[in-house]
This record gives sequence, structure tokens and C-alpha cells, in this order.
Amino acid sequence: MKAVEIYCNFVRKNLDNPRFAKKLINLGIGAAEKYVSYFADRRFPPSHRYLNKICMKYMREPLFNPERSVWVNMFTPTEIFHSMGVFPLFIETYSSYMSGFFIEDALIDKAEAAGISNTLCSFHKAFIGAGEYGILQKPKMAITTSMICDGNLNTFRYLAKKYDIPFYIIDVPSKNSENTVEYVKNQLAEIIQMSEEVFSQKFDIDKLREIVKIENKTNEYRRKYLSCLSAKVPHSVMSFEMFMLFTSHVFMGRPETLKFYQKLFQDIKNAPERTKKGIFFIHLLPMWEPSFQQYFNLNEKYDILGCDLNYDFIGKIGTSDPLKGIAEKLITIPYNGDFEKIADHVTGIIDMVKPDGIIQFCHWGCKQSIGIANLYKKIFKEKDIPFLTVDGDIMDKRNNQKGQIKTRLEAFLEILESR
Repeated sequence: MKAVEIYCNFVRKNLDNPRFAKKLINLGIGAAEKYVSYFADRRFPPSHRYLNKICMKYMREPLFNPERSVWVNMFTPTEIFHSMGVFPLFIETYSSYMSGFFIEDALIDKAEAAGISNTLCSFHKAFIGAGEYGILQKPKMAITTSMICDGNLNTFRYLAKKYDIPFYIIDVPSKNSENTVEYVKNQLAEIIQMSEEVFSQKFDIDKLREIVKIENKTNEYRRKYLSCLSAKVPHSVMSFEMFMLFTSHVFMGRPETLKFYQKLFQDIKNAPERTKKGIFFIHLLPMWEPSFQQYFNLNEKYDILGCDLNYDFIGKIGTSDPLKGIAEKLITIPYNGDFEKIADHVTGIIDMVKPDGIIQFCHWGCKQSIGIANLYKKIFKEKDIPFLTVDGDIMDKRNNQKGQIKTRLEAFLEILESR
């Protein structure tokens, strides 16, 4: 759309005027939320139209209410903040939205000009660049975890110091025992104490129990949905699978998230039988890459079955002692451990959804993703499932070798067609 392109260029031209640029970004997100609410794309099932709407809301809330906001990463136990009426800003998705404004290259260049290594994950570089430009709203605090992504620690530490806000790292051990659960639970209690001081309000354990009950109900629908994927699938696009990272992590426990998964389960029950080749993604999906868009966004031959990160925890959290239950959740998340633990989890999902092929897009700067690609290759070869690894950048559109990606992807799809 020409109007969107003009607006995005206007945002780019005003990045050196951060006060005005922030207003433009907030205006754009607010307008997008209204647009997808009233002019939803009818090519998509009701659940995905609803997902689009609530993700815009989840992004708008912390940007419009910075005095009630907290920066978080994907594994931050945000149930605590939902129970206090505090709005989490999910930093990786903030960067994704900046890519939607087509300004991610400017933000990344700004971060690198400030001395940030070019090998850092581009999601984090874009977020740091937004901080360097001053277009990030100042939150009240920042919370991250030690799990999976080393980049989170330094990104949060750097910007928390720059913005002069309280900052906490939750150290999550990989071994599950009474001692490690108690260790994490004590850290959650410290975060609650910090939050009470920062937001000048008392924490209510009963409200947290209600959030956890909603999360448990949500996970019931997620398990039901997964059990149907081997036979049916509601047609999707890559951006919606990425949007699901909102609902599968940072916004678990919200009533809107429960409603989405209820709608999603209804949509898969009403969906036709699977006739296309089903593709399952490992890690993340390259939603801006042209060849992937061509073959996986409402294509006549291929369906997206999902992404492993959206199903890392679908269990039940104890409600009698919700802090203990959340601590157990953090420790037992499959990605918080060695590859054997991860592989058992991923192969369990694969056995359930029965994909025709699997793709791992190794995102620039993500050492964890790149480091385990060859290990996956061996596992899926034994299962006789075609497997493709592609190196590229989900955020920075300049970093993708389009011709090479197209050649490798089309060769992989030819293998699928021949089976």
C-alpha cells in the first residue's frame, strides 16, 4: 500500500527527532489496531483475524502506558505483571514491529555505530538502536531470564543502565530439583517486592492464581489443537505463526489469549482435511523473505503446521502455590537444558503433527539455533523426514541472499513433491 510506504518513510526521516518519531510510531500502531479490527482480511480464519487484533493491542498497551510498563524477554514470568495490571513490552516483538515500519536497518546501523557488535542478534540490535535514537518509551523496570539467549542479558543490562531503570535477571538452573525450584521461587518473590516498590501497589496472590488458572485452561486448548494437526490445519501465513509467540509466552494468562486458542481449536475442527504438503518450522519463520512468502503465505501446495517455540510449555501450573508452579515451569521448559532435552521435546511434537518436511531458518546472531542444526539433521534423517536448514536474517532484510535462498528452498520443495 502506497500510503503505508509514505508513512514509514516519514517515520524514518524523523528518527533524529525522537519525540515526534515516538508519536508517529504510536499513531501507526494505534491505527493498525483499529484497521485490523474493522477491516479484517477474510482470507484468514476467525482465530487468526482475532490474533492480529489482540497482538496489536498487546503492543499498544505498554507504548501508550509507559508508566505502567516493563521490558521483558520471551521467557519472563509475566503472569506476575498481568496480575498487577502492568503491561509487558516484549522486546523481540517490538523489533519485529519496527521491521514492519521498515526502519529496522536504520536502528541496527545506529546500534552498531554505538559500538554494538555486528554479530549480535538483529532483534536485539534493533531494540538497542531504538534506545540509541531515543524512540523507546522509558518503562518502570526491566526483567529478563538467563535462559537460552545470552544476548538478552547484555541487551537488558545495557539499556537499563542507559534509561536508569531497575533491572533484574532471573537465573534459571537447568536441573529440576526441590532446591532449584526454591531458588527460582525466591527470585520471583524478589521481583514481586521490586514491582510493589516500583509501581506503588501491593501484590495479590489470589489475582495471580486467577491468571494461572486462565493459563492452565489455555493450555488445554493448545493441547487439543496440537492433537488435530496431523489431520487438519487452518491455512496460515508466517506472520501469524510469529504473532503466536505473543500468546504462547508473554501474554499467557490473559483472557484474550484464552479466547484466541478457543477460536483456534474451533477453526481446526472446522478445517478441511490436510491435502497440501505440511511444513513444520524449527525456531522462527522468515516472514519477510520473498521466496518463503511466495511458497508459504496462502500457497496452493503448502501449509504451515507450526513452529516448535510456540509449544515449549503446554503443561499445567500448580495453583495452590503459584510462585512454585511458575518456577517449575521455567526450569522444565525444554529449551532450558541440553540438546537431548530439546530433541525429545521437538521430536514429540513432530510425531504428533506428522509434517511432510521440516525447515530450520538459522537466524543471524542466534548461536543456539545455528549450533544445533546438524544435530537435528541426523535425527530427521533417521525419521525419513526431509529437513532443510537455511541461514539468514529474520529482522534485517539486507542480510538475506535471496537467490541462494530461493534455489535451496525450491530444491527442497521438489524433494517433497517427489515423495
